[in-house]
Amino acid sequence: MRYKELSGKEMIDITRGARLGVLGQTDLEIDYKTGKIESIIVPNYKWFGVKKGEFEAKIRWNEIETIGDDMIIIKPFKHT
Repeated sequence: MRYKELSGKEMIDITRGARLGVLGQTDLEIDYKTGKIESIIVPNYKWFGVKKGEFEAKIRWNEIETIGDDMIIIKPFKHT
């Protein structure tokens, strides 16, 4: 799957029932050797789309449950 096919899809955390953002307003962590996406980094935005600083969430590629026509459903692992 290419990035342009993912761009614009809304990301939903099904564990919390929370909207994480829209892919395309995120950063990607890519393995430079394979070119595969390792993680999606969702920035922490405050009012009017201004970046607040640190990232809000780091979503590993294997935490994605389903990629639909309009949404990406994510079920984050509980980190211990």
